[in-house]
Amino acid sequence: MESEEMSDRAADAPVTLRYWAGARAAAGVESDRLPAGRLDAVLDAATRLRPELAPIAPLCSVLVDGVSLDDAAEIAPGAVVELLPPFAGG
Repeated sequence: MESEEMSDRAADAPVTLRYWAGARAAAGVESDRLPAGRLDAVLDAATRLRPELAPIAPLCSVLVDGVSLDDAAEIAPGAVVELLPPFAGG
């Protein structure tokens, strides 16, 4: 399967992308490891790897090591990026 091959090739990459709630359900996994770089490039790589994320990712809050950053921010190797869809609650 192509996604598994892409995931295997990304296994040594230095950024961990964690999926939460609906993003996790869409991705079908808890996390992926992707190449470091600009935040928008990391997210693009995630949607190429997990196409089911495409409609969800633009709606998500994104944290890098617990901090919200601009899409053009450079993500350092070893960073943890979290994709958090909107939550309902009360």
